[in-house]
Amino acid sequence: MDTKNNLSSTQITAPQPVTLKQAFVYWLKLGFISFGGPAGQIAIMHHDLVEKKRWISEKRFLHALNFCMVLPGPEAQQLATYIGWLMHRTWGGIIAGGLFVLPSFFILIGLAWVYMAYGALPAVAGALYGIKPAVVAIVFFAAYRIGSRALKNHVLWSLSALAFFAIAVLKLPFPIIVLAAGLIGYMGGRTSPKYFQVGGGHGASQKDYGPALIDDETPTPQHASFSWNKVLRITAIGLGIWLLAMAILYIRYGWDGAFTQMGWFFTKTALLTFGGAYAVLPYVYQGAVEHYHWLNPTQMIDGLALGETTPGPLIMVVTFVGFVGGWVTQVFGPDAVFMSALIAAAIVTFFTFLPSFVFILLGGPFIETTHGNLKFTAPLSAITAAVVGVIFNLALFFAYHVFWVKGFTGSVDWASVTITLMAFAAIYRFKVNIIPVILSCGVLGMAWKLLA
Repeated sequence: MDTKNNLSSTQITAPQPVTLKQAFVYWLKLGFISFGGPAGQIAIMHHDLVEKKRWISEKRFLHALNFCMVLPGPEAQQLATYIGWLMHRTWGGIIAGGLFVLPSFFILIGLAWVYMAYGALPAVAGALYGIKPAVVAIVFFAAYRIGSRALKNHVLWSLSALAFFAIAVLKLPFPIIVLAAGLIGYMGGRTSPKYFQVGGGHGASQKDYGPALIDDETPTPQHASFSWNKVLRITAIGLGIWLLAMAILYIRYGWDGAFTQMGWFFTKTALLTFGGAYAVLPYVYQGAVEHYHWLNPTQMIDGLALGETTPGPLIMVVTFVGFVGGWVTQVFGPDAVFMSALIAAAIVTFFTFLPSFVFILLGGPFIETTHGNLKFTAPLSAITAAVVGVIFNLALFFAYHVFWVKGFTGSVDWASVTITLMAFAAIYRFKVNIIPVILSCGVLGMAWKLLA
């Protein structure tokens, strides 16, 4: 092993303790630079917190990451919450997790406002025309990337195909597909475990970067120790906050009110975000587009395109969904459309991320106390396999709406097909980052529309 990466404590001194103010500055900076999806965001945190600042050791970092991968919700945001909580108690976790999403929230609010108010302008429409084919390529690549890691045998391939059939043909709700896959994985893990083994995931290098503030052998801090009293208290507080928020919406707007239904729907969405945002987007589509009609299919694709261009977890696309839903429903009347949209976006974002904080504060003490291996790999591998089929269906759905704007009876938009192929080649063959691809496709689309 490289000696540069195996430095003893006699060669490098441990870093100085980090104050909550110093941590606040870092988490705020991370919120503005966390591009690249979960893999990119986790890589940024690993470089900063494990290699450079040495706030936490490699082993403890990966231990926390494994726990976050088991949970529903955005794993990178939950990892930030976990490390913030471990270092600076509950408020440290709330600050770390909150700042991970707040910059993206305000950026998306601005982009959504421009989209709704000025989306018909030729330049804006042209940019979106080019970005949408790029989104098609990105989602196809996501299906390929996850599938290449997850589908290791014919059983998992079959499970993925069944999931695709279930959502594309049978139109089964996404929660049923997830629960069925988890049950199959649980049973399969007991009877034929060799088919449901999970690989290395994000990869563990296990290098030694020198002593860390939270090192391999650092005792679990008092606030992170496990007790049933903590479990009951955190559960009561989490449920209490949720019930209070829902009660306020119910009393003010009624159960069928748009804001109340957004709170309820996106609570369910938060509990089903296994396998990343791409996996839960079909469920968001089923609810927000087909059931509630908060936005149309084109707006859903545009929202994903804008979400890809902002920092933070991709599930932040729900902020755009909420904004458009509030704009369309006009809860506060036609003279306060922006305020309706802003409040709707805030409600959706709050209910989407509240469970993530509760899960970390609830499960963190158990994980820190036991330092044991999580034994959920079989259900997770089955769910991940099913997710590949669901994402592939999502990619086909987006491709249909981008390539055949007027349906199969209309002509194919070959310019969009060409941009999609170019974007996929850039990502897959030339390993170009997603942000430059999206921006380049936006410029191409703008030029095409303005010059055509």
